[in-house]
Amino acid sequence: MTHLSKDQIEQLRQLLEQRRNDLRGEIMEVLARTEEFPYGELAGIPDLGDASVADLLIDLDNAMVHRDVQEIREIEATLERMDQGVYATCIECGLPIDFERLQAFPEAKRCWPCQGTYEKTHIHDTTPTL
Repeated sequence: MTHLSKDQIEQLRQLLEQRRNDLRGEIMEVLARTEEFPYGELAGIPDLGDASVADLLIDLDNAMVHRDVQEIREIEATLERMDQGVYATCIECGLPIDFERLQAFPEAKRCWPCQGTYEKTHIHDTTPTL
């Protein structure tokens, strides 16, 4: 982590913490919306179209919360790497990750070349999400 200045690290830490707070807010909004709108009551209506819409809305909300929780976990792991002094070092080659890349994607674990290689070799390893 020596290739980044203290100011750069602090700037990236603030970006991560702000994003984590934003995600927590989004999760709270979804949960509040779920409480406000009784999907269960809508699903109890005998109209199959309404029940399908209710199921779809529930599934979308669940997918959004899951995505946000996953991103929060990534952010917390990144903050932990910062605290351990191993942040901004590529997990593949061990070289420093450029500050410009970290500004765009503070959770980056790989440098540009290694990320490109990773994406080419793992293109079908993930399930599409929202």
